[in-house]
Amino acid sequence: MFGGQIMEQFEFEGKTTEEAIEKACKELNKSREEMDIEIIEPGSAGIFGIVGTKKAKIRVTIETEEETTEEDELAFAKKTLEDILSLIPMEAKVTAANEDGKVILNIEGDKSGLLIGRKGKNLDALQFIVNKIVNRSLSKKVQVVVDAENYRQRRRDALIQMALKMGDKAKRIKKPVMTNPLTPRERRIIHLALKDDAELDTKSRGEGLLKKVLIIPKKS
Repeated sequence: MFGGQIMEQFEFEGKTTEEAIEKACKELNKSREEMDIEIIEPGSAGIFGIVGTKKAKIRVTIETEEETTEEDELAFAKKTLEDILSLIPMEAKVTAANEDGKVILNIEGDKSGLLIGRKGKNLDALQFIVNKIVNRSLSKKVQVVVDAENYRQRRRDALIQMALKMGDKAKRIKKPVMTNPLTPRERRIIHLALKDDAELDTKSRGEGLLKKVLIIPKKS
């Protein structure tokens, strides 16, 4: 497991114990309840506040999250996917890279088509499992994208081409046209592909996870 809780210690001084504690709360941005406070020196006002004065000194212990590095995230996500694939009787190689703040895992193998499944459903299931395991184990949220033989980019390109063709048809026949049911990610690709077309509007239609996209020609 990467990340996790680590203990850190700090020492603070003040004219009184109370002042030292208040200083610790302010500098560490913690409440008293979040700190383990040990009094090292209670302090003394001395004689008439002049002779023999001693500052109060405390030691504070707090819990902090140990940050993971990008290398940690890549290595753990890659191993997680490799462990899952080891349960499947096939030869597969996993490559890992960081792109735009995401961990991209790509599977290469002679049976990668089986891993993709119909419209990427098997790939989506793998991605869901890997994200669950990785984000349960790391100290911060990481978005993991699981791909195979660059399927997701090919699927994205195909959806964009479909959106443009359907948009042209809607403008030509001057009637709305509708896609087949799509996942949220696929619908977003359709919406973005047509958002700059001043002659068209797009709206999602349906209930549940899979919805259709309605492509509507604007009235001139």
